[in-house]
Amino acid sequence: MTKAYETTKIDVGDGVRMRAHIYPGGDKAPVVCIPGLTRNARDFDLLATKIAATGRNVIAVSLRGRADSDYDPNYLNYHPLTYRDDILKTLDALGIAAAVFVGTSLGGITTMLTNEAAPDRVKAAVINDVGPELAAEGIQRIAGYVGEGGPAADISEAAARIKAINEVAFPDETEEFWVEFARRTFKAIDGGKWVLDYDPNIAKAFSDVGPAPDLWVAFQSLKNTPTLILRGNISDLLTPEIIEKMREAHPSFEYAEVPRVGHAPMLTEPAAWRKIEEFLTNQC
Repeated sequence: MTKAYETTKIDVGDGVRMRAHIYPGGDKAPVVCIPGLTRNARDFDLLATKIAATGRNVIAVSLRGRADSDYDPNYLNYHPLTYRDDILKTLDALGIAAAVFVGTSLGGITTMLTNEAAPDRVKAAVINDVGPELAAEGIQRIAGYVGEGGPAADISEAAARIKAINEVAFPDETEEFWVEFARRTFKAIDGGKWVLDYDPNIAKAFSDVGPAPDLWVAFQSLKNTPTLILRGNISDLLTPEIIEKMREAHPSFEYAEVPRVGHAPMLTEPAAWRKIEEFLTNQC
């Protein structure tokens, strides 16, 4: 099947090049999609195709250390402030003055930090299941699986591992869903085995330097940027209590919950896609 995107690699410094998938769509404000901690551009394939069909070019990135982006020899560079700078360099390299940002989890953190540093580059922000405060339960669950596990014998075993970790967030999904999830998270290697498609040193960075710097100032910077917050309504990372604190700091953001989904929605769920499509239409 013909891919709906083109690929490019962008020099982001430190001897690292970052892979981006570019989905051609049209002349409306472009969209940049940034994935979660251990995820990559493939997570956005369906969403990017849907957005591109509305008349926008979409750029989905794999942050350094993920998928076909280069691994960083200095694991301490696996940090949200570095990712912020990488995204700004990506915009510059692609000649994009400003874009709509769609960020899942770590991608949402990167979006907040980018808006704080360069608000003129962020036309609007869609932040998926993350806030300026991270619930301890969710952080502990993530820390428990990042970088864990050797090669899987085949894609079925990889899917079983993914299901064991993530079924709490997607309790109603089919076996087909888990196989596709695994294909986006693992890569095939010689001998028919499958390994996680990211640098294991990301786990070391997560442990040594933590998931994020203080984010409240970065979040408050969004008060002047059209913002949509999406939450999986059984999320263990973005809780209703954190949402209430966010409302106090930024009363005007738009909000929607995705039923029967935890951390983090795929954004192609009907409730998520309806809200994203409406937001993009109304804001830019």
